[in-house]
Amino acid sequence: MMRCAMLRSRTTCGWLSGASAFFAAACASTPPVPTLNLQAAQQAIANAERVDAATHAAAELGEARVKLTSAQHAVEEKDMLTAGRLADEALADAELAAARSGAAKANAVNQDMRHSTATLVEEMQRKTGESR
Repeated sequence: MMRCAMLRSRTTCGWLSGASAFFAAACASTPPVPTLNLQAAQQAIANAERVDAATHAAAELGEARVKLTSAQHAVEEKDMLTAGRLADEALADAELAAARSGAAKANAVNQDMRHSTATLVEEMQRKTGESR
């Protein structure tokens, strides 16, 4: 009888050990909240806003905002893999928006310089023609 009680105790302990190991593994496999990804996306969006991406790359900036919001909802739904992916996509879209904004501004400056150069050339030709 004593031996039967010991066997039952070992079986129960073995089962409990196995179950606790299973649950510990299940908890350990849940990815953490992608806090760094979310913060990086927020900072990239703020940077894009600072460089007037809303004017020069509104579509890309809008996509970044939508994806960041979706990432935050995924965190609320405990879908951390989707949240991380969406945060990374938001970061990429915000960086694209900032780059396109910078390119648009550079093109505008380049166009202004071409116009100024053309005006100077015309002025020089006019002055040269008057002195002959």
